[in-house]
Amino acid sequence: MLINEMIFSFGTEVSGRTVSYLVFSSLSVEVEDHVGKLEDLLLKQANLAAPRAYTLPPICPDVRQKQRISIDILPPEVRARFTSDPVIPIRTKTAKEFQEDMEKATISGDWKQVHEFYLTTFDSFLELNAAFKKEANAPFNTTEDSGINTKFVNAVYDALLHTPPDTQKSVLKGIINSLLREWKGTLNLASSLLQNPQYASTATYVIYAHLLRQIAALAEADHHFLMHWFKKLSQKRFKQLVERLQLFITTRLFPAKPEELPPMAKCSWWIPSATKVLSLLNGANSISTPPILPFADFYNLTLDHIDFMEDYQTWQANGNSNRFTFCQFPFILSTVVKKAVIQRDSEQQMISMARVSAPPLPVHLRTSALLSRKRADLKKKLKVTFVGEAGLDMGGLTKEWFLLLIRQIFHTDYGMFMYVKDLHCHWFSSWKCDNCSEFRLVGALMGLAVYNSITLDIRFPPCVYKKLLTPPVVPCDPDAPVGMATLTLDDLQQIMPDLAHGLGELLSYEGNVEEDFYTTFQVFQEELGVVKSYNLKPGGDKIPVTNQNRKEYVQLYIDFLLNKSIYRQFASFYHGFHSVCASNALMLLRPEEVEILVCGSPNLDMSSLQRVALYEGYNKADLTIRAFWDVVLAFPLELQKKLLHFTTGSDRLPVGGMADLNFKISKIDVSTDWLPVSHTCFNQICLPPYKSKKELRQKLTVAISNAEGFGLE
Repeated sequence: MLINEMIFSFGTEVSGRTVSYLVFSSLSVEVEDHVGKLEDLLLKQANLAAPRAYTLPPICPDVRQKQRISIDILPPEVRARFTSDPVIPIRTKTAKEFQEDMEKATISGDWKQVHEFYLTTFDSFLELNAAFKKEANAPFNTTEDSGINTKFVNAVYDALLHTPPDTQKSVLKGIINSLLREWKGTLNLASSLLQNPQYASTATYVIYAHLLRQIAALAEADHHFLMHWFKKLSQKRFKQLVERLQLFITTRLFPAKPEELPPMAKCSWWIPSATKVLSLLNGANSISTPPILPFADFYNLTLDHIDFMEDYQTWQANGNSNRFTFCQFPFILSTVVKKAVIQRDSEQQMISMARVSAPPLPVHLRTSALLSRKRADLKKKLKVTFVGEAGLDMGGLTKEWFLLLIRQIFHTDYGMFMYVKDLHCHWFSSWKCDNCSEFRLVGALMGLAVYNSITLDIRFPPCVYKKLLTPPVVPCDPDAPVGMATLTLDDLQQIMPDLAHGLGELLSYEGNVEEDFYTTFQVFQEELGVVKSYNLKPGGDKIPVTNQNRKEYVQLYIDFLLNKSIYRQFASFYHGFHSVCASNALMLLRPEEVEILVCGSPNLDMSSLQRVALYEGYNKADLTIRAFWDVVLAFPLELQKKLLHFTTGSDRLPVGGMADLNFKISKIDVSTDWLPVSHTCFNQICLPPYKSKKELRQKLTVAISNAEGFGLE
């Protein structure tokens, strides 16, 4: 591999070859001098040796043939001076002893002993192993334990920034040396090296970038180990790694002082390397139960300001090829970006449709007409007209149409969905209907809402959105199964909590399951008042559930309840949704993000709403308005949700947050005996000119607590 791939440089021509001279503009003179010795060696090698093709493997998610960097491909002059199986020296200092040394140095001002420790420890991977491994020469071979004394590592890094500058410089010198040597046997140090707090400074970004590239280029099996070791970190340490990588990516994209960093053209691999390492942390987060961080903590909001459509189109054209795109790593893109990609993709499709058939899709409140529409028609912008009512649809009529229709379809009397009262959500009725077109309609409505930026007041359990993305793109084979997601007891808990609890008890039962439970692989389900039996597997009524097969029984039962028993209903629902949202951008989404696109975000911030609120007949200095915000900001969360629902028809926020809500407070010149009224189609609340905060609180609380809304019984 090219050494100038490991220590960044500007290229220069020597004997017809491109080699590198080292640039550490922000580092100390001492570090530059140290690196200069390596520069001389590189120039000498360039003059003496014939050209050789040393290359790092490409950095992209689907590479399967990555190889560990080997010392054998390095020029002899820069190979590490130890045998292929070095013996790690024995170092006996403990974390407690190190902390005592730090305390003495802080008090006395004599840092010699601490400096010697850092100088020796970071001199090479051998010394790092000696200092931090629990057993110096013991191999690591388990995902559960990296063999590193994490308590000691944490103590050393926590103290590092409190040491004198010379000590901190010695650590950087040692890391530079280590990066030029072979990684054999040192994989378990990679996660430790990443925790160095010095990488928060742009002065160290050149070194940090090469460490990231080394890690990004490791074999897939090595990445598997790293993910499992990352998930063992405390939440604090884990979050620091994520934030440091995000800052690195942000700073490289939009540097405050560009002169402090090498030109982008010379280090185009920085961001791909950092993003790949961030993906390992995201993977570690995903396999942790519960996740270490919320998935939104992996969003890089700086990317909201790049040309993400160009990135998306490049990804569409090249897929997961060697050409880097952020769409290869969708966890880093915020829901705002993903929504914008879907909408612009939709707009492009709409423009294409409009060239052929220009008018928007008219809806005259006869919803059955939607089912007979061509798929192309559903991608046009909706324009709603209420039969017998005059008015132009500027967005309000479309929203009102959605609200009215959703309330009707999800009413329990209609029989399509059952309402789980304790969990405030709906689930598909399992009765076997001959015509599932109504479910296709609901799916199409959800798709239309996403395309038309309408937030729906629908409450489905999370597994519905998992099923909607299984698969994320409709299969070409019309007979291919859809919506058959792999679901767990946690998913069942969101729909049938009592049954989920019972199955959990079965799994943990310590007695004889067969004798005490006396059940088989046959289950029973009531449909329209008739109890029917179903075998979970062939001959299930004759197969007893035992201690040995109870896990299989539980998994088959969950699959039956959440997949097979509602397959026809959900398949129609799935095809309805995808008939509108037929975009490859759906592959970028997590199930939780689909839910946010459909239903909005549950994270309320009334202070933000106050900042963006619009006024009609009032201004923000009026007594009534000041009283309104004093009352609302003091409301408990449940009343704040009710206010939002009362005003907008949903207790959630659109993807863009409060700024996209267009929340308006209007004055209504009526008696103050009146309650506030709202126009949900325009996100508008109308307030009489109440004279006191007490009166406003009482009238507003009555209004929002007694308004009829979706999901109320």
